[in-house]
Amino acid sequence: MYIKRIVILIVALGLIFMGSFSLYVYKVMFKSNTSFDEKSKDLYIKTGTSYNQLLNQIESYVLNVDDFDVLAKRKKYNVKPGKYQIKNGMNNNEIINSLRSNNITVNVIYNNIVDLNDLAGKISNQIEADSISFLNSFKTEFFKERGFDERNILSMYIPNSYNFFWNTSVEKFNKRMFEEYTKFWQKNNRVEKANKIGLTRNEVMILASIVYEESKQNIELRKIAGVYINRLNDNWKLGADPTVKFAAYQLKEYKNTIIRRVLNKHLKIDSPYNTYKYYGLPPGIISMPSIQAIDAVLNYEKHNYYFFAADPSNPGYHSFAKSLSEHKRNARKFHRYLNSKGIKK
Repeated sequence: MYIKRIVILIVALGLIFMGSFSLYVYKVMFKSNTSFDEKSKDLYIKTGTSYNQLLNQIESYVLNVDDFDVLAKRKKYNVKPGKYQIKNGMNNNEIINSLRSNNITVNVIYNNIVDLNDLAGKISNQIEADSISFLNSFKTEFFKERGFDERNILSMYIPNSYNFFWNTSVEKFNKRMFEEYTKFWQKNNRVEKANKIGLTRNEVMILASIVYEESKQNIELRKIAGVYINRLNDNWKLGADPTVKFAAYQLKEYKNTIIRRVLNKHLKIDSPYNTYKYYGLPPGIISMPSIQAIDAVLNYEKHNYYFFAADPSNPGYHSFAKSLSEHKRNARKFHRYLNSKGIKK
């Protein structure tokens, strides 16, 4: 009788232990452990993050970080940098599996870029790499080996949306961008078209940047490109206002200013970018052109226009002229408009 009671007690204790253990396993592995109300939250794990740093970081995402810790160690989880999504209601097992194998990509988008500083800032806001790392990369041999000098590095970055892992390094990012640049030029016979009009790829990008700065109306771009091609072919100075503004903005006196009206004093600035003073294309790109502007140069409109001026009766658009006298009339209309608005500089 005594032995029977002992056996019953042992069995009861075993059942209690097994029940407690099962509840503990359920709690650690299968019970929801998220602490937020949103449908999901993104977790960004930086390169070099240690396991203890991850625990501190994930503490605001989970109800019980100790339970997460127990299972993570049991599953021999190793920290991997990247962007991860934790969905509301996930248990520790699901969270760990997600952090182990579901590094999410991000869409890196850039356009309307002014210069390399602007580019570095825009990209670094979308992936882990910081802007200083990008600026330092622009000084490496990577670009020279691929035909870009410091004045035309921006030409390699074709404005678009690109899919990357958030923790992509600067080196891998630049390498991918050169691959995209190469693909871009291989499409739609762009290389052949550039050769046909006698321009290199860098020269096309330089001219496209001028065309882009002249107008944001896509319907006009091919016609504006045609004007500049006519001037180049006839050995005229380009006389492009955006290049004069660019030259001015390189000077201390024009830093943090906006030139709304090109004046005679601007035309006298001694800079290779001043196309009123020097023949041919400027030595570098003056901004990041849109794809439409690039294709506008490659498929420029063939016509006999050599001049254009902003049309005050149709804001955002231009009046085109074949003769200087006609152009002067168009220009006077625009100057009267600027005067009426009190725009003096």
